Amino acid sequence: MCNFTNCIFSLKRKAFRQLESSSMTRSPFIYFLSFVVLSMPPTSGKAEDSIAIDIADRRELFVDSFLVQALEGEARQILHHPVPREVVLVSDRPWEGNGLNYVTVFQDGELYKMYYRGGDYDRGVTSLHEQVYCLAISKDGIKWERPNLGLVEFGGSKDNNILLTEKDEALGYICHNFSPFLDLNPDAPKSERYKAVGGGPLLPLVSPDGIHWKKATDKPIITEGAFDSQNLAFWDSVRGQYRAYHRQFRSGRDIMTETSEAFSSGWSKPVFLDYSPGRGGELYTNQITPYKRAPHIFLGFPTRYEDRGLNPSTRHLPQWEYRQLRSKISRREGTAVTEGLFMSSRDGAHFHVFQEAFVRPGLRTRDSWFYGDNYQNNGLVETRSTLAEDAPNELSMYLTEATLQNGKPAKLRRYSLRMDGFVSINAPMKGGKLISKPIRFSGSKLLLNFSSSARGGIRVGFTNSSGKALAGYSLNDCPWIYGDFLTRRVEWGKSDKIIDDVGSIAGQPVKLIFELKDADLYSFKFD
Repeated sequence: MCNFTNCIFSLKRKAFRQLESSSMTRSPFIYFLSFVVLSMPPTSGKAEDSIAIDIADRRELFVDSFLVQALEGEARQILHHPVPREVVLVSDRPWEGNGLNYVTVFQDGELYKMYYRGGDYDRGVTSLHEQVYCLAISKDGIKWERPNLGLVEFGGSKDNNILLTEKDEALGYICHNFSPFLDLNPDAPKSERYKAVGGGPLLPLVSPDGIHWKKATDKPIITEGAFDSQNLAFWDSVRGQYRAYHRQFRSGRDIMTETSEAFSSGWSKPVFLDYSPGRGGELYTNQITPYKRAPHIFLGFPTRYEDRGLNPSTRHLPQWEYRQLRSKISRREGTAVTEGLFMSSRDGAHFHVFQEAFVRPGLRTRDSWFYGDNYQNNGLVETRSTLAEDAPNELSMYLTEATLQNGKPAKLRRYSLRMDGFVSINAPMKGGKLISKPIRFSGSKLLLNFSSSARGGIRVGFTNSSGKALAGYSLNDCPWIYGDFLTRRVEWGKSDKIIDDVGSIAGQPVKLIFELKDADLYSFKFD
């Protein structure tokens, strides 16, 4: 038998091993147990040494509390919001209509590719023409054009950018929720370099070029769920498997997930996602993707569906008369509102959900605050900054607006965010500290993505797992770092002897201490 202390250490070791294994993707409960156990306070330095989290040289973000032992002073975790930029697409072609939605964007070599659904609806409900899926391309992710594909006839002509139609005889009804991805599996054949899911139940589709599609099999790969939404799949390069997310109902709109070693068969039984501290409302689309700069972390950009019914505030929202017209066909068309959320996961099944909106409906007076707006696209892409020539690249995503407005085209607007800039550890000028859990790392340099005021800044120190400062690498040894950088090396010492090499403590169990004043820390990485 073991005493309490030894049992706790045993649980911690077991939890961490489970957390790092691929089997975690199938066990939200074990992830939760691991998270709780790893968060327990230390009882001795020696035991803490044995369960230090090995981050190797991975980039770590603060989109959850996984590495955070404590926040002191005025330090806090805050959610940032993407900045609205230019409208990149207006659905003003006859085949597009006001039903622009379910958008996927990814970079393929030197080109950016955008897949989007077209459809036209009277008062948001009655279809005026068949649904189609279209392709747009771009060299920079900012200026987009429609290629003339010559594949599908619409209005007596094939001069359009339509890939698929809901009346496709070979593929069937997969056009409503068609969701493609570029398969990064190194073993994928060239003829199946592009893959997609669509229909309901979900069918697997493959393509050699992202334009000409066929069924990988006639047998659906995912059958348990409600599929009238954008469902998606991708290759998880960290765990070496395919992952899918799809719609289902559980106390409203919710998300299920499953995995497979092979795309066209062998999918696991779907399970509902587990949320902390809570789901944050009904989730319509999920838009979950591995973050390219830190692929061990999944980021989700779901659409929150909020219907507060008819109440005194409803009539003050834009276009009250049109809302009433929509409500006569379907009440929710006049009362429901959609907006963007943000969430993250380290196992694909348990997600930390920020309860506040990532993208609010916004300060517009005509076409906003409607059901169908603010759907975030599937996929994040890196684009050049439009702020200035010397500004670094940024992240871009694309959101719908002015959707389902009678006689009007819908729009797709680009939003931008700094690299890793989803969440930061922030402190005002009064100051605060972040103390990490015990970690092990590999590399010889510590790199920060941070921003400060001219008067503020950041200091970084190392301690052993018991909290004793390491000589030469303490907070007091670190001169204040200030500026605005995506990659900034941390230095210690005096002006006559500055060092930035931390290779001597690599592999040891240590804690990081970040002291901040009027600054934001977005991510860090050892190199």
